[in-house]
Amino acid sequence: MTRVQFVWERRPSQPAADALRRIIGAALARMGERRAEVHVVVSDDQRIRGLNSTWRAIDAPTDVLSFPDGDELPDGWRLLGEIVISLDAARRQAAELGHSELRELQELTLHGVLHLLGYDHQADDGNMDSLELELREELVDGS
Repeated sequence: MTRVQFVWERRPSQPAADALRRIIGAALARMGERRAEVHVVVSDDQRIRGLNSTWRAIDAPTDVLSFPDGDELPDGWRLLGEIVISLDAARRQAAELGHSELRELQELTLHGVLHLLGYDHQADDGNMDSLELELREELVDGS
């Protein structure tokens, strides 16, 4: 079971909470995570650029950032962390790739979840990328 909390600083063009909640829950279940909480912030390029600059010393926007936590909450659940998504980037990438904004949000959310679980595509010889592609085929709506 998974709990997901959203902060909508920017609103997608169609409702996305249920689809993103489903992706997070299914991915975590597939990875054996139980009783986990994830926070998702959907924002814009400006906000994510500031976070990227502060936390990664990269003064440029990106599509998704993950901030792992891992603390045990008072009720025994584990806070995995926070995923921040740029809706601006999601829209651009969806248009470039020829699929829906919702699908791109799902893919970015899945990417963020894997980072919360400790995967690092920049240092793992393709392990995260392979797993992410497998999970996309299983979990992401094909729109």
